[in-house]
Amino acid sequence: MVRKRNTRVGYKYLIAILLTISFIACKDDPKPVFLEEELAIVEEVPEEVYEFGFNLNDYTVKRDTIKSGDSFGQILERHRIGYPRIFHIAEKAKDSFDIVRGLQLGKPYTLLCSKDSLELPKCFIYQPTQEEYVVINFHDSIHAYTSKKPIKYVEKTATGVINNNISETLEQQGLSQRLAYKMADEIYAWTIDFRRLQKGDRFKVIYTDKYIDDTIYTGVHNIKAAFFEHNKEPFYAFEFETDSVKGIIDYFNDEAKNLRRAFLKAPVKFKRISSRYNLKRRIAVYGYKVRPHKGTDFAAAIGTPIMATANGTVTKSSYTRGNGNYVKIRHNATYETQYLHMSRRNAKVGQFVKQGDVIGWVGMTGNTGGPHVCYRFWKNGRQVDPFKQKLPEAKPISDSLKVKYLDFIAPIKKQLDSIPFKRGISGLEEVL
Repeated sequence: MVRKRNTRVGYKYLIAILLTISFIACKDDPKPVFLEEELAIVEEVPEEVYEFGFNLNDYTVKRDTIKSGDSFGQILERHRIGYPRIFHIAEKAKDSFDIVRGLQLGKPYTLLCSKDSLELPKCFIYQPTQEEYVVINFHDSIHAYTSKKPIKYVEKTATGVINNNISETLEQQGLSQRLAYKMADEIYAWTIDFRRLQKGDRFKVIYTDKYIDDTIYTGVHNIKAAFFEHNKEPFYAFEFETDSVKGIIDYFNDEAKNLRRAFLKAPVKFKRISSRYNLKRRIAVYGYKVRPHKGTDFAAAIGTPIMATANGTVTKSSYTRGNGNYVKIRHNATYETQYLHMSRRNAKVGQFVKQGDVIGWVGMTGNTGGPHVCYRFWKNGRQVDPFKQKLPEAKPISDSLKVKYLDFIAPIKKQLDSIPFKRGISGLEEVL
């Protein structure tokens, strides 16, 4: 007779054995054993985000740009601020910022609003530039002020060997084309023709990149020093401030000779010369009568910056029917320049301007058939063709500054000379 196994009893024994094992295993462990643990609930605190000096987590943030027809009052009214309140804010803030005329089309602004269902604005922040911002705070009391975002400068070095042109060499390394512009137009404009570089020409440069808020890259700030070998001939360039009062900075070589001429070759980055200086010019629309053209027309897009071609003092900043918006500058007892047909002027009579300063923007004001700047050049009170003049070199460094300059560049030249020439992507190094 086959006996049946009592499985119910077997399970009881099995459970008893397991409990015994658990008891023995935990006997020396003072910590109690739980089959289930309660999980602690941790409230996640948002990371603080600061901008313009405010913790943005405290507000509902609304960002936009100035649209056509926008005014400070209209912007606040769209966000349920009444006009009596708007007028009061504008009156209190007007001494710090011109709210009526200060807002420019396309510029960004930020509204810091209450974190409730109404989302009423508490603060208006306007950014005329990437660095600068204007705060109009009307949360409790009303106050307005202008400030700047923190700026970080990072010194870097770059080298390259020319195979075709400098722009291509920089692009292959992922470097800013601003470096090419600064070397070609600001430093070596009168010593090296960058349109005729030779294969095998090479360069190395120490420059500074600029960042806003540590993250926003705004391009090359300046070139501290450069070396360019063109047709086997070396050209050094070192940045040096010659006048701290007027903020005049020039580039000199390793023997303290100024690399620039007193005048830039052109007042704009232009597409082409649309009309040259010509005293015998005939125009069809005037019946082919002789209509002398005593200026040089540089065709450029509307809004292109117009630069002072040399240091000087503004003698005229006005508008006439023929010239449109124009600026005239006296550089010394010999030379004057004039810039016509601007869309807007950016210089006032009596203002001292430095070579390269933006004095206006290309437009079509006055008697003109297309966007350009008519550049006029006076020598001893007579209008002449600037391209046929033997223009003077920039002011040489004074004897008293020469010793200081040579001492100043000595460690920089050593740093520049120690940079090895490199090809390709490896031509970029960051100086820590």
